[in-house]
Amino acid sequence: MAETKKIILKEIDPVEIYGANNKILETVCSYFPELKVVARGDEIMLDGKAEDISGFEGAIRHLIEKRLVKRSLTAYDAEEYLDSPEGGGKPEILPADSVIVYGNDGKAIKARTPNQIKMVEAFYANDLIFALGPAGTGKTYVAIALAVRALKNREIRRIVLTRPAVEAGERLGFLPGDLKEKLDPYLLPLYDALKDIIPAKRLQEFIEDGTIEIAPLAYMRGRTLDRACVILDEAQNTSLGQLKMFLTRMGNDAKFIVTGDATQIDLPQKDSSGLLKGVGLVEKIKGVSIIRFDHRDIVRHPLVAKIVKAFEKHGATESSALGESPASAGTSTSEAASAEASETA
Repeated sequence: MAETKKIILKEIDPVEIYGANNKILETVCSYFPELKVVARGDEIMLDGKAEDISGFEGAIRHLIEKRLVKRSLTAYDAEEYLDSPEGGGKPEILPADSVIVYGNDGKAIKARTPNQIKMVEAFYANDLIFALGPAGTGKTYVAIALAVRALKNREIRRIVLTRPAVEAGERLGFLPGDLKEKLDPYLLPLYDALKDIIPAKRLQEFIEDGTIEIAPLAYMRGRTLDRACVILDEAQNTSLGQLKMFLTRMGNDAKFIVTGDATQIDLPQKDSSGLLKGVGLVEKIKGVSIIRFDHRDIVRHPLVAKIVKAFEKHGATESSALGESPASAGTSTSEAASAEASETA
């Protein structure tokens, strides 16, 4: 049965909601083809099914709320909402071998190696993913691409990217400039990945309104992160206590991704890294996925894979000379993990 409803746009210029040449309004209308819509000034008259009226009204309400925190609206803002589960769209499960997202240059960003494909599959099946392996395997890049896709689909409200600023350590106080200037060099790789995927102006808006946050690990303490995709990069430079602190920030409807390379620990004492110990403690918990990358996943210059393989072989040889097994040299035993857990309990 058809219903009618009048929407009155209060305390906002209707042109900002309708868009130039009514482009935004036409975009919203295209999602409700059976709904009759007549807009005059600050009034919108609706005639149609109750569910269509409700959906249309929800979209307008969302655009008004969005305008309060954003300089201007575009048709994309309407599409983004209406394609999301919140706006009535169906959540999309991404086939592992399909495009994750398109970069600024139109280039398709997709999982290209077996373990990258596993990572995409794990993202939709689990809430906590550990992506472990050497540099150049695309761990962080794929993680950020998945986060941006989830944001565009409104599966999450924000993205939080963090790294331990271990390279600076306690020496931050001796560096010139304010805190942002001191930390930016350590967070630069995260900015670079985002700039590949999100237009510069849009990225700046996301950072300014808090939709995307890039911060050192210490800033995570005491927070609960709901409806967010949170990525901890360079996790090999965290202690077990820091890793626990990070993982326990997980709130409702959140996805956490931890990336790290156990062969590139920058801590003064290599054995103080908590990454592999932490993995050993949680890997059997339901909802946790561990993806282990290797030289076959490297997507940089072909020489990089050969270099990584040579260093891996050297590490194994060095371990044998010291009377250690290759496994014990690169990973912690379950006994060590249990002992560490007892100490931190």
